[in-house]
Amino acid sequence: MSVDHRRLGRALDLFDSDPLIGAGLPFWLPAGAAARHEVESYVRELERRAGYQHVYSPALGKRQMYELSGHWANFADDMFPPLGDDGADGDALVLRPSLCPHHALVFRSRPRSYRDLPLRIAELGAMYRAERSGVLGGLHRVRSIWLNDAHVFCAPAQIGAEVAGALALVRQAHAALGLRAASFRLSLRGGGGKYAGDDAGWAEAERLLREALDAAGVPYEAAPGEAAFYGPKIDVQIADPAGRESSLSTIQVDFHQPERFGLSYADSSGRPARPVLVHRSLVGSLERLFAHLIEVHAGAFPVWYSPVQIVAVPVAAGQQAAAEAFVREAVAAGLRAEVDHDGSVGARIRAAAGRKIPYVAVIGPREAPDGRVVLRLRDGRQLPAMPGAEAVALVRAVAAARIPGLVPDVV
Repeated sequence: MSVDHRRLGRALDLFDSDPLIGAGLPFWLPAGAAARHEVESYVRELERRAGYQHVYSPALGKRQMYELSGHWANFADDMFPPLGDDGADGDALVLRPSLCPHHALVFRSRPRSYRDLPLRIAELGAMYRAERSGVLGGLHRVRSIWLNDAHVFCAPAQIGAEVAGALALVRQAHAALGLRAASFRLSLRGGGGKYAGDDAGWAEAERLLREALDAAGVPYEAAPGEAAFYGPKIDVQIADPAGRESSLSTIQVDFHQPERFGLSYADSSGRPARPVLVHRSLVGSLERLFAHLIEVHAGAFPVWYSPVQIVAVPVAAGQQAAAEAFVREAVAAGLRAEVDHDGSVGARIRAAAGRKIPYVAVIGPREAPDGRVVLRLRDGRQLPAMPGAEAVALVRAVAAARIPGLVPDVV
């Protein structure tokens, strides 16, 4: 029987919704926010190490900007109506359906030289889609989307390396999160769609994406009609426990928007040259990502992004102080830890199992005097009593290594 992230996400207090907010607008509860924050921090650091610079941009923009980018002509049905006066001057504000127009303006906000390229701009930003109520569901399909997005502005000769680098980062992030790609798809133009740009640009973009996939050694299938309106793309497909596939990560080559926004840089001869734009998202939207993570892991997240990593259970009131001291030590070491002192020991251990907490530190009268704990693992194993500092170090080591298991290889 497959796991439904909507049921389990609410049972684990990860997210919820309310009619007063509206359909397709879930809110994240403290446990879900803790897991999400850990994933966000990991992705930002992964991008930073790969040479990306992070920015913040507003979730609103003039309609005129989206007319320039092509979103208004090709995507208006999926956008919310303009806010305020929607006169012919295009001054009305629109909730953005994507981040790329803002990042194009970040690029053109300063003079650029060939020495600045590739310029890698990243953001975890909000965007909005006017999804019909009939297609909304849990975190899979929402109206308010937080997207891990980035745009690489590069010279034509740099496109291949940037696409290959983005594909490697996607695979690295998926491995750390415990994801496995179901398939890779090369999304191309198809009959009946509205597409921007010329045939030569589309052919060159397709060639570069094929070369990157071939060099990575991953099998892929072509999907005519699934391209973005401005260019072909690589879609990394994931499958839920029931075998249903959906797109999560994407890499796109775009010759269109740099031209529409008049982007340029000074080449080695000082002459103006047009950059190429590579769109890429390592983990897609945080909403769709966590819908998948909840189902794939059945709520038992890897240690590094579990909402609570360890709960201390004192056997009796006499061990309460020792349990609180242990939790203080764990929190000071950067772990998410808490004390549970309500109910019988067995009930508290079962409650921790129901919450999918990776470790339960049981502290009884034999352990408390020496500052020791007995670690019970989420998979049912129990480790011999050990000093509290050693238990903290063990959990930290597993979290830092981002391994799928509950003990380091040396244990």
